[in-house]
Amino acid sequence: MRWHLHGRGKQSDYTTPVLSVPLRRRHSTAQYLLGLMYEMGLGIERSDTLAYTWLNLAAAHAPLPAKEYYTRIRNTIAAKLTAVQIANAQWLALRFIPSARR
Repeated sequence: MRWHLHGRGKQSDYTTPVLSVPLRRRHSTAQYLLGLMYEMGLGIERSDTLAYTWLNLAAAHAPLPAKEYYTRIRNTIAAKLTAVQIANAQWLALRFIPSARR
């Protein structure tokens, strides 16, 4: 299974198969880990914009204690982005729909 942000087949849009099921279920820890992977370039191309996107989704879906932590990490990434990049990352987060492919 592969999940992506907006339905295109770009390689950089795909997550790792290990995170596929948790991402489909909007699991905040999986979204947080994927955000860190993008921020550090662990196994995927480094992207602060996509890191912000996934951390934004993680903060939105997390229970309160984790929400505060994920929001702090997301805001740290935001400090490195321009207003246009943040707007793009927020747009991607709004458009995130898990793929139905299995």
